[in-house]
Amino acid sequence: MARVRYGARTDAEITAARTKSAKLPDIWSTGVVAVWETDPDVVAAVLPPPLKPTERPLVRANISQVDLPGYPLGAGSVAVAAGHGDQEGWYPLVMPMTLERALVGGREVFGEPKKLGEVAVERDGLVVRASLARHGIAFVEVRGAVSGPLPLPEPAEKTDFYFKFLPAVDGAGTGFDADPVLVHCVRNEKVRKLERITGDIVLRESMYDPVADLPVRRIVEITIGEKTTDQKGRVVERVSAQALLPYIHQRYDDPQQILDAPPEGSTGGSV
Repeated sequence: MARVRYGARTDAEITAARTKSAKLPDIWSTGVVAVWETDPDVVAAVLPPPLKPTERPLVRANISQVDLPGYPLGAGSVAVAAGHGDQEGWYPLVMPMTLERALVGGREVFGEPKKLGEVAVERDGLVVRASLARHGIAFVEVRGAVSGPLPLPEPAEKTDFYFKFLPAVDGAGTGFDADPVLVHCVRNEKVRKLERITGDIVLRESMYDPVADLPVRRIVEITIGEKTTDQKGRVVERVSAQALLPYIHQRYDDPQQILDAPPEGSTGGSV
């Protein structure tokens, strides 16, 4: 009988897949990073507990083209500076990806707020334009000109915070199947090229990705560079379902889909 592809994989196949994933070579990306100061009360408003604002109300947009062999990928994020206990890092609000392959793993394994979108990084001589777009709206655009090289930073460890959860099957109770968990995702970053950009940051109104609510009060820096990162995540604590519930709309274009219990006798999400 021909192999049934939906059938169980053997232990050897599972081990081989894990081994292959553990030995990935350095994957380099070319990306624009824009950091700006916004209003402190805005940052505080978007942070689910137990995350807290840091001393500076910073927002960071990453817009990158990733050199994945056979799978060129556009990847981006918009995040606010946050702290958890003594650990400072970033809390991403939206992470557009151009391929489902990148979206699924990040959402299901780490709890990353990834969504399918359009990511562009364009350079013509010294002129640079980078953007994140969804539903036909370039809700973040960074544009400017390269104004000179920057010294390469030492390899650094950076932390992102994610909430991993499953919406409740019946939509009732706390809204989750189990208490959500807070994930610390630690990235080791190496940079091989870095340049300063003199330019501006444009935030456009979008009902799906409302980063325009994080106004640019002062540009801290805009850079373009080439870097590689690896990442490891760990669950640091379970969090209050009731405390997180008011924020889960951040993850979805239509939060009503998960906040409404399916009608009695409904087939749920079957299509």
